[in-house]
Amino acid sequence: MASVGRFMRAIRVSEFGKPEVLKLLTDVPVPSPAENQVLIRVLACGINPVDTYIRAGVYARKPSLPYTPGSDISGVVEDVGRNVTAFKKGDRVFTTSTITGGYAEYTLASQDTVCQLPEQLSFKEGAAISVPYFTAYRALFQKAHGRAGEVVLVHGASGGVGIAACQIARAYGFKVYGTAGSSEGLNLVLKNGAHKVFNHKEKNYIEKIQEAAGGEGVNVILEMLSNVNLSNDLKLLSSGGRVVIIGCRGSIEINPRDTMAKESSIIGVSLFSSTKEDWKEATAALYGGMESGWLKPLIGPEYPLEKAPQAHEDILQNSGATGKMIFVL
Repeated sequence: MASVGRFMRAIRVSEFGKPEVLKLLTDVPVPSPAENQVLIRVLACGINPVDTYIRAGVYARKPSLPYTPGSDISGVVEDVGRNVTAFKKGDRVFTTSTITGGYAEYTLASQDTVCQLPEQLSFKEGAAISVPYFTAYRALFQKAHGRAGEVVLVHGASGGVGIAACQIARAYGFKVYGTAGSSEGLNLVLKNGAHKVFNHKEKNYIEKIQEAAGGEGVNVILEMLSNVNLSNDLKLLSSGGRVVIIGCRGSIEINPRDTMAKESSIIGVSLFSSTKEDWKEATAALYGGMESGWLKPLIGPEYPLEKAPQAHEDILQNSGATGKMIFVL
């Protein structure tokens, strides 16, 4: 239901396809919150690779057309539905999901997907929490069942999820290795929790990781580009090691024999498969990080809404990603 006479700027997608299908409209009605919903004035919105897969129509979940992309926003509560008691107008919040889409000046969210944004985090940082940190937490603990003391390799550690994974793994007592493709990226990964970093553009970087692991191998690999790295990942794993697939942009040939002697596992992760209990656990753990100060999102390139097509091109071409791409409204 829309508010009478109020309109907003929002990105609308009327057909699946290339980035050009992201159209900025100025006459989209501002929605009104139903009984368990919160209306939020969006101040920043995270841009995620999954947004591009959904827009292109190649993701498993397809929204009904037309739609507005974007799940993780931060902003200020504008209005609440009649059954909402946890939030009030003026509250600083961030979301883990939206109902009407985040690439917009206002968005609706179910109250159980809205979280208070601690004062020590900016709105830009608030928009960089949801997908990166919840994905990294899910991959490391809920899927890989990682334990303090294990060696974790974050493959592609300078992007949004990678930085989040390094911060979480370091805070929870893992030995953290990270890879990146530029000296700037490597420095950022070191500053955000990695004990050792490796340039994945160097020919012998796999040998360097093996050497660092001391012949024991890596216990957990968080993999952002499995269509390039999975075969090498299997060779790097320890006995009982797990590689968690967070990102993939195509197919790859592997030799299943590489999993047999070590009894290693390949595990897929999807944030959308989380249960309410999973969300509750991850929220509590990540709030601990916000309060104690180790959860500090790294902001990458910033875009206005009208540059949405450019942002979608950049996020897939920017292999040396450094931090979380966001829209600033």
